[in-house]
Amino acid sequence: MPESVVLAVDFGGTKVEAALVNGAGVLIPGSRSRLATGREAEVAALEASVRGVVRHALDMLRARGDLELAGVGIGCAGPVDRTAGTISPLNVPSWRGYPMRELIGDAVARAGFDVPVALEMDGVAIVLAEHWVGAAQGVDNVMGMVVSTGVGGGIIAHGRVITGRTGNAGHIGHVEVAGIVGEDTFGNREVLEAIASGPHTVAYARRHGFAGATGEELAAAYREGDPVAVDAMKRTGRAVGKAIASAAALLDLDVVAIGGGFSQATPDLFDFIREQVAAHHFEFVRKVKVVPSGLSGEGPLIGAAALIFRSELLPPR
Repeated sequence: MPESVVLAVDFGGTKVEAALVNGAGVLIPGSRSRLATGREAEVAALEASVRGVVRHALDMLRARGDLELAGVGIGCAGPVDRTAGTISPLNVPSWRGYPMRELIGDAVARAGFDVPVALEMDGVAIVLAEHWVGAAQGVDNVMGMVVSTGVGGGIIAHGRVITGRTGNAGHIGHVEVAGIVGEDTFGNREVLEAIASGPHTVAYARRHGFAGATGEELAAAYREGDPVAVDAMKRTGRAVGKAIASAAALLDLDVVAIGGGFSQATPDLFDFIREQVAAHHFEFVRKVKVVPSGLSGEGPLIGAAALIFRSELLPPR
């Protein structure tokens, strides 16, 4: 009997990835691919990248012969409109109100598959993945976060995903953080993403004399004890901790699981985050556990698959 798999797609500010994921949350070997997106990319190039990774996964599906497609799950950088299936990712300005679900659904249909296609903000996918097979298994009040090119999040409360009216609940990257001023990318320098994303942390360090240009270079400088890099990482940790404390005060969370490339810059980042949370006035806020993602770089794709395999946790569209 064929094994059921989901075509999982993760679209972000620097890349789009796709893979086939089975019902245990495991990626099918050889099915994963990635192509570039980016702030400067035009519509045609973005469409080509999305179609390219989808085609790679479907070609693998056909070649195997022992796999059966159960659906398509798409996690996208927000904002999104989960009802319309459109996306307006902040870090990809050429797509505003873009019909992503239609683009991928059409590609899958043209390939001969008639399956459900679900689209949610990437933070929703992340929190579903952590709850399913990651660091928040068995926990019913959770926030999943991504700290990478952008900063996003998703919420599970009482065992159910909270999407909000449009699908953007959990957009913690655009919560204001008092007392810390970031970059002017969004017209508001006090939101968390303007302070604590990888590129914005690097921008802060460069304004204070750091000569590097990437998060990887900043992480290396931190390991070497460079004082500017140390200051930048501590500042980002404080900002993330302040935002988490505010979210925990609002939602009474048990666990916050954080993934994304920049969250792995140094394990010390989690210490800086926890120190800030521990300074909160309320004991119930101080008790929230802040942990690294249990899924490494596969979390967004596993979460996209969970939009189909764990769809009972989502509100209807």
